[in-house]
Amino acid sequence: MKFEEFKITPEIKKNLEELGFKKPTDIQFKSIPPILKGEDVLAIAQTGTGKTAAFAIPIINIVQEQKGRTPDGIKAVVMVPTHELAIQITEVFNKLAQYTGVKTFSLFGGVDQAPQIKQFEDGVDILVTTPGRMFDLMSQGHIKLDRVEVLVLDEADHMLDLGFIKDIQDVIKRLPKNRQTLFFSATINDKIKKLAYSLVRNAIRIQISPKDPVSKNINHSVAFVEMDDKRFFLERVINENPDKKILVFVRTKVRAERVTNALERMGIKSMTIHSDKEQQDRLFVMEQFRSGEVKILIATDISARGIDIANVDYVVNYDLPDVSENYVHRVGRTGRGMQKGQAISFCSTEEKEMLEEIESFLEQPIKTLDIHKGDYAQTIDISNEQHTDWKTLMKEIQQKEEEPKKKKKRK
Repeated sequence: MKFEEFKITPEIKKNLEELGFKKPTDIQFKSIPPILKGEDVLAIAQTGTGKTAAFAIPIINIVQEQKGRTPDGIKAVVMVPTHELAIQITEVFNKLAQYTGVKTFSLFGGVDQAPQIKQFEDGVDILVTTPGRMFDLMSQGHIKLDRVEVLVLDEADHMLDLGFIKDIQDVIKRLPKNRQTLFFSATINDKIKKLAYSLVRNAIRIQISPKDPVSKNINHSVAFVEMDDKRFFLERVINENPDKKILVFVRTKVRAERVTNALERMGIKSMTIHSDKEQQDRLFVMEQFRSGEVKILIATDISARGIDIANVDYVVNYDLPDVSENYVHRVGRTGRGMQKGQAISFCSTEEKEMLEEIESFLEQPIKTLDIHKGDYAQTIDISNEQHTDWKTLMKEIQQKEEEPKKKKKRK
């Protein structure tokens, strides 16, 4: 089946053609018809399967067909866990709605609310939002949800991980009872099932879950590297792939900054993204990485779901994730669509138990990269880092981290 065969408006078909959308992915093929019919949908699909377009296309069609026939107001709300995801989903909606006159707006905290309030005064058809700022503006009377006809919960599993369940339930209370609910999640467990079935009515259940939850387009492997040596092996991966876009995942915000500092000492430019950064800084970092101005991005799991950037060549799990499911979300940042991707994980002695949990979740072992003792030692010896002595290095790091604190005290 082709997109032109769907019962959607000519304007949307024109956009799809210009964007190079010809054949729907599995999740799009199975989701679009029931959403167009007004059915509730519960969809489980791994990252990179095209699920944003699976709900964006029919929602734009629904809103466009009602334009001028119903009173103005927000017709659809898409709730997401992160700022970055809100921005990216809004971009998809705007591209697909280019010729339709349907207005989509992304709402999130960390930025001045005045321009956001002005946007609501000018009119919004589809709202893509994180919970916090939405509740602020609702309590101030700037957002009204009485005309909402479609609610989408995207990355629902991650929203639960971040503790948004009460926020979701509070939103439901303010929406019209006679609405359509679309529930999209990359994973399914008892907790998610309970939430999903409390929201949807007679939902069409769609599950796109191949035996291997990691895309076939991704070549993933693991290298056994001790914790103190990981920076040298990251340096090697970067130097051996100078033109590649590399996304590096670490466990904590502190680790993210330390890895960036280590790369800086090696003469390698990188940037970090995590929840401690101001929203404007996060937007700047994403734009630098998206444009290729900076090719190395260090991220935490909080940001993992919000990073959907084309042409990420490598994902490096500098630290293995604490939650095995996050492995799939991390490596899914590469090998998207028809492109090939590489994912490599560094596993230290203390992380072997985590590796076993990940392999158990995947129901198969991850290919091991054998590193000869001589190669291991050489990787450390040829490093451009000035100090390989760990105690000296930690002292330098501590001094660097204390500098901002001292400046604040002086102020």
